[in-house]
Amino acid sequence: MTTNLLEFDLDGLSAYCEQLGEKRFRATQLFRWIHQRGASDFEQMSDLAKSLREKLKTRACVTALPVITEHVSQDGTVKWLFDVGGGNAVEAVFIPEDDRGTLCISSQAGCAVGCRFCSTGHQGFSRNLTTGEIVAQLWFAEHSLRKRLGKSERIISNVVMMGMGEPLQNYTALVPALRVMLDDHGYGLSRRRVTVSTSGVVPMMDRLGQDCPVALAVSLHAPIDVLRDDLVPLNRKYPIDELLQACQRYLEHAPRDFITFEYCMLDGVNDQPEHARKLIELVRSYGNGRPWCKFNLIPFNPFPASGLLRSPAAQVTEFARILTQGGLVTTVRKTRGDDIDAACGQLAGDVQDRTRAAERMAKRRTIAITPSS
Repeated sequence: MTTNLLEFDLDGLSAYCEQLGEKRFRATQLFRWIHQRGASDFEQMSDLAKSLREKLKTRACVTALPVITEHVSQDGTVKWLFDVGGGNAVEAVFIPEDDRGTLCISSQAGCAVGCRFCSTGHQGFSRNLTTGEIVAQLWFAEHSLRKRLGKSERIISNVVMMGMGEPLQNYTALVPALRVMLDDHGYGLSRRRVTVSTSGVVPMMDRLGQDCPVALAVSLHAPIDVLRDDLVPLNRKYPIDELLQACQRYLEHAPRDFITFEYCMLDGVNDQPEHARKLIELVRSYGNGRPWCKFNLIPFNPFPASGLLRSPAAQVTEFARILTQGGLVTTVRKTRGDDIDAACGQLAGDVQDRTRAAERMAKRRTIAITPSS
């Protein structure tokens, strides 16, 4: 059985090369070929010793996730559905903007948190992705986009762990993947430009701050526990006070001097002026009087199983005005890719794609067990 080298950060690849009887600098060369140049054929890696290339041919591979479907939005957003085996598929979304290119990556097949407003949560949880499966989304997107656009320079400048799954519930695989993204021999992304989004797994927030501090986005969505218990079930384990104390601890290590709070705007549920005023009061009770967070208001992308509706634009604007006047930095997320079900909260919502995926994977399994004549 061959080893997929996308599973390793640089330290892991160095240890692997040592097992092959090679020195550390060979791992650095190999790492650059894989991540900076997108090479998967060891024969292309011309500065590697021929003896190492021969070893790698029989023992290793650089294998991307199979692409089931690709959709391109009218606004340039690209969504890929990847086959991760066992009847499971995950999605990644590339969002091009004038000053950056952002890739939204999945960390799990499905999600166990079960937030009411999230399509993935209604799908249920299948399994954690491996480090290689997380990295493979970036590896494929970066190098396929370079080929498509005819460019040699980096296309993806920002990565957000905001796709399918709760990243901090897959911590062991997440951290090496983040290190690949940050490594100067890999993708060389700034810690400020890599964001982990969490629904509030407090103990792992503390560990991330120690192990690999990157930008942090917290799915808040409510100013009081009774409402957040309903919208984000994890709140029953880690209520708002515990969560915000963890945010304060994280700021001691974070590359930015603020935490981003994601707030999905749900008509008649959490979008009233009194909710905004309670958020102001809540935030002011932490941070010792200094500005320490910003709010990102997200227009809800409805799906039938949620039973929820998007807040009217005027209501979102008024909510943002109250927060801003209360001294909170507030933005309203621009909806991107909603014509291909790639907008926030819609991942795993493309039923047609997932049906095709299931059919394709079932066919693949049938072929695998058909006796040869």
